Amino acid sequence: MHKQPKLTRFNENVLAKYQIYNSIFMTLPFDTISKTGVLLPLFHEVCKNGFSSKKNPNEIVESFFQTYQENPTEDEKVNLLFRFIQYIERQVVLFDAIEDAAFPVVNNMDGVGTLRNSKEMATQENKKEALKKHLEDFKVRVVLTAHPTQFYPGTVLGIITDLTEAIQKNDLLKINQLLAQLGKTPFFKHEKPTPYDEAVNLIWYLENVFYHSIANVYDYVQSNIFDGHPIKNEIINLGFWPGGDRDGNPFVTTEITLNVAKRLKQTILKNYYRDIRSLKRRLTFNGVEQIISELESLLFENSVNPEINTMIALNEFIEKLQQIRETLISKHQSLYLTEIDGFINKVHLFGYHFATLDIRQDSRVHHNVFSEIVTTLQKTGSTLFPKNYFELSEDEQLQILSEVSGAVDVSTIKDEMAAKTLGSIYALKAIQQNNGERGANRYIISNNQTAVNVMETFAMFNLCGFNHHITADIIPLFETVDDLTNAKSVMEKLYTNPAYKNHLAKRENKQTVMLGFSDGTKDGGYLMANWSIFKAKENLTEISRQYGVKVIFFDGRGGPPARGGGKTHQFYASLGPTIEDEEIQLTVQGQTISSNFGTLDSSQYNIEQLLSAGISNELFSNANNIMTKNDTEIMNDLATTSYKAYSEFKNHPKFLSYLEKMSTLKYYAKTNIGSRPSKRSKSAKLNFSDLRAIPFVGSWSQLKQNVPGFYGVGTALKKYEDAGEFDKLIKFYNNSDFFKALIGNSMMSLSKSFFELTSYMSKDKEFGEFWNIIYNEYLTTKRLILKLSNYTELMQSNKVGKESINIRENIVLPLLTIQQYALIKIQELQQDEHTNHEKIKIYEKMVTRSLFGNINASRNSA
Repeated sequence: MHKQPKLTRFNENVLAKYQIYNSIFMTLPFDTISKTGVLLPLFHEVCKNGFSSKKNPNEIVESFFQTYQENPTEDEKVNLLFRFIQYIERQVVLFDAIEDAAFPVVNNMDGVGTLRNSKEMATQENKKEALKKHLEDFKVRVVLTAHPTQFYPGTVLGIITDLTEAIQKNDLLKINQLLAQLGKTPFFKHEKPTPYDEAVNLIWYLENVFYHSIANVYDYVQSNIFDGHPIKNEIINLGFWPGGDRDGNPFVTTEITLNVAKRLKQTILKNYYRDIRSLKRRLTFNGVEQIISELESLLFENSVNPEINTMIALNEFIEKLQQIRETLISKHQSLYLTEIDGFINKVHLFGYHFATLDIRQDSRVHHNVFSEIVTTLQKTGSTLFPKNYFELSEDEQLQILSEVSGAVDVSTIKDEMAAKTLGSIYALKAIQQNNGERGANRYIISNNQTAVNVMETFAMFNLCGFNHHITADIIPLFETVDDLTNAKSVMEKLYTNPAYKNHLAKRENKQTVMLGFSDGTKDGGYLMANWSIFKAKENLTEISRQYGVKVIFFDGRGGPPARGGGKTHQFYASLGPTIEDEEIQLTVQGQTISSNFGTLDSSQYNIEQLLSAGISNELFSNANNIMTKNDTEIMNDLATTSYKAYSEFKNHPKFLSYLEKMSTLKYYAKTNIGSRPSKRSKSAKLNFSDLRAIPFVGSWSQLKQNVPGFYGVGTALKKYEDAGEFDKLIKFYNNSDFFKALIGNSMMSLSKSFFELTSYMSKDKEFGEFWNIIYNEYLTTKRLILKLSNYTELMQSNKVGKESINIRENIVLPLLTIQQYALIKIQELQQDEHTNHEKIKIYEKMVTRSLFGNINASRNSA
């Protein structure tokens, strides 16, 4: 099956099929306008030719109407463009489904980076025992977040799943029906989802994909590496943010948090019920049947009506399953032993919680909340905090924070945010009682700047009745370049605080630290963000080892390389011995969930890739993982040079107004795709610090300029070229996996740039000079990355990834053209003093609608 080159397999199973099914799709009659499907390919051709002959989007659209329509009215033009948008969105869905269906054919499911490959390598090198030992402690945690980077409603996700299956079976009749269904299913949400809606959407993946793929991987490890013996370690954990992530989301309430936890438990019990029913049909023997029936009715009652809460304790549930297992061995010749083992493994992996619900809040909000709590307690005559608490030094405050405990009555707190924050800690306690400790045992403080930020959270737990027995990990999240630099001293203060040290001792002396790629890139540019995180990890590893603490890194990664995405497993495999690697923890969001974990095959493959990255780092580490003193000096210099260039660019007087007037930034808030507001404050004026990373990176992506993924890289490389020292960089690139992975991901950002789309801006009176600054940096970066890698074209060594990007970019070319056309129209109308505001609204809707397909098409940024 894998004899042909990967690119040939891709072309035959993805590209060829897309062309066939797309031609069927284009002939289906969906709407009142006849011939939309016939006109779209013609419009596509006009766009392609138009850009190659340097026309602007306005000229391209107008020339299309002149050529193919007879004097259309303004309304007819607008209607047809909206129809094009609808068609293109659905073409993207079709391509997604075909790519998903072809996944196991295009990718070698037993090749490099899979568990089978790791096991074979370990056997060859006599490292099977070492592999086993490593897997007794090593874990991968995949944390699903509701960050809005994908616009498919649940109905469309269902169609993609069914379409994938029909394409795998070549069921033409079914494909035809599903394409027709797709054509009539709305993509646009008229109301924002609630955080609970987001949770329900993501639980679909837990139930339909992860429940099976994680169990398959675990079963493989147990039977092939542990020779069928039980493993104490779960190896793969699931995390969950919707309903627990309060950072910048005022709509997450205590009630929603509790309801999401309830839904997670109900869903896992429902899955267990399905499995136990299948087992019951097989285990029809004496001594077994009775126990199975009891468990079946318990699971049924509790999955249908979670309010009754009659489930037996988890350890009791497992004991009953073990009893069945032992009876099968002793009395029934081990018949169906594999099936019962598989089920026991699922219960071991998912417990009653399914996925751990993380709570997250911003340190600035926390600080205000804490001040409110202190003030309220002081007013009630409490002596827990002295009157002059806020004037005390950091060390004096840390001393007080490490000693307080009690039980604050939430009803005495008048401030809404303070009551909500305390409510979330009480909710965590309630979830642990219902779903087990793993139900919710992590509290993340985003934008963490000081040790006080962590200790305020520590004190809040102790004021909510935990009384120095905190059954949760308190996790600081360092995001900006400055915070990443200061992370080591913050953690040293915590490690030397007796109360916090005592807390860590009860948590197996493990400290999780989260590092944020998205805001790091927004703040410091691509190279500096990645290098700051690398250095922070080295420094935190060193300080933690010094104090006998095992540090665990949790990476806040997004889809595109600018937000920490790209070839994730290559990054983990490139980290050397100076970085603690007992666990790999990362966030997965939006289109990364559907592209990397959307089907059983892709989910299993990508979980194995992450596991193998950790295994190869520990067992098969090579010299290319180790940064020499010289490498570090070069990397420092590159990061500093690029940071300076990016900072100058970010401080350009036109930077914010360009994003506001020329990009789609302000339209993100109108898409109704996420429950979270698109910026942090409510002020009308745009502030850089208020910008969320997703709309920020997304707006550059819609412009096809992808600035956060490359800006400053070219300038940094050029410094070496100008000094005649480019050979140094080539040597560094060839000898360092880390630098190679970094450049490879930047290459992906460059591959997705298309400056012809916006080249009309170069002549703009206000923004022409600014556009040229970006374009020149793009040209410099592209030229020097090709020189560095000795490639003749970008992504030369990843031909399939490149081809997938090319097809997707080609599909959305007309969509991008329509979006730019609408933006130009809005600017023209706004300059007219007799402006028709209704017309502006129509074009604004056109911009918003075209955001969907463009973002969905970017799923291979993962």
